[in-house]
Amino acid sequence: MTGTAPRHAMVLAAGLGLRMRPITETRPKPLVTVAGRTLLDRALDALADAGVTDATVNVHYLPQMIEDHLASRTVPRIAISDERETLLETGGGVARALPLLGPDAFFVVNADIAWRDGGTPALNRLFEAWDDTAMDALLLLHPVADATGYDGAGDFFVDAGGRLTRRREAPEAPLVFTGVQLLHPRLFACTPDGPFPLTRLYDRAETERRLFGLVHDGDWHHIGTPEGLAEAEARLESTRGLPG
Repeated sequence: MTGTAPRHAMVLAAGLGLRMRPITETRPKPLVTVAGRTLLDRALDALADAGVTDATVNVHYLPQMIEDHLASRTVPRIAISDERETLLETGGGVARALPLLGPDAFFVVNADIAWRDGGTPALNRLFEAWDDTAMDALLLLHPVADATGYDGAGDFFVDAGGRLTRRREAPEAPLVFTGVQLLHPRLFACTPDGPFPLTRLYDRAETERRLFGLVHDGDWHHIGTPEGLAEAEARLESTRGLPG
């Protein structure tokens, strides 16, 4: 991609973290610590390293704890998207925050993951692969067979040109969506008010052949349960000091 790297991003931090109980009975999942850093700080640090200057963080469960945690952060600058009254799901949450995310493509990162980069940081790879004329969404994917803390059947198939097809009724797919992506605001044209999942928009982009994926070349950890947290902690501690 030519032009300026994305300066805006959103971290999805409003989830309830039900599968992470009892840990999340007293703290929101984005503030769970793995290998010395909270999940939220890991996401924001990676975004700052990629050149993001402004990040929006949505909040719902134990929101004041997240706001207090972020109060002293200056890089990137933080804006809070308040979902205290109604949890808007992934698509509705991003749609609510669009006025804060600028007119160009922006990063979205889930706050229940951790990753270690390969040779080039994953966010930089997404930006370098972005084609504004062809794409509305570019998702970072990871091989199911090498994913930590993930026990699903996979999410996507990818063709030789990088276009994605969702698994839907197929028994399994080789790639799982990592929760890291680059999206353009036009993806949200004519979206409904209120809660809806991003998968609704992926399906439309797939139909229009504007949904693309990039396979991650480092490690990826889904941290959705105490067991997944322990596994990720062990893996990340063993590679502490390495990039990512």
